[in-house]
Amino acid sequence: MSAGGNLPAWLPAAVGFLLGAIFLRGVDKVLPHLHLGFATEEAEGIKTSWRRSTLLILAITLHNIPEGIAVSVPIFYAIGSRQRAFLTSFSSGLAEPVGALIGYAILLPFLTPTLLSTLLAFVAGIMVYISLDELLPLAHRYGQEHLVIIGVGAGMLVMAASLFLLL
Repeated sequence: MSAGGNLPAWLPAAVGFLLGAIFLRGVDKVLPHLHLGFATEEAEGIKTSWRRSTLLILAITLHNIPEGIAVSVPIFYAIGSRQRAFLTSFSSGLAEPVGALIGYAILLPFLTPTLLSTLLAFVAGIMVYISLDELLPLAHRYGQEHLVIIGVGAGMLVMAASLFLLL
């Protein structure tokens, strides 16, 4: 989508992906949350008296905000209707309209193919971060979850760079 611009076509996606993961790493350090199978006392982020159910609802809500952006922006870009894009993302889940409103209000007035590809990669970085952070329970048990994520992310970047260099 970024081909023909002033930057190499792969750069917006790579930068957006990396920024998405870095952004969520910051959120992960600050906001209180609980990983599946762990006691409430093992919650990460700032210390809080919130119960397990509140921590779980917060985690699900945070996951759905970037998902709403990922649903509404490409739909608008594909069909050109702001109203249909909003209604589609709203119907996909309770928290997703928050992301759709953010995308609608901030991004759509100046959306370009480069920005769209960067935003989609940003959301991909967030989603991969969440997946790896949650699906590697042994890394969590041994306290090395972030080191594993950094290693996997660095490996993904090396593979992506090598693919682009070979094209």
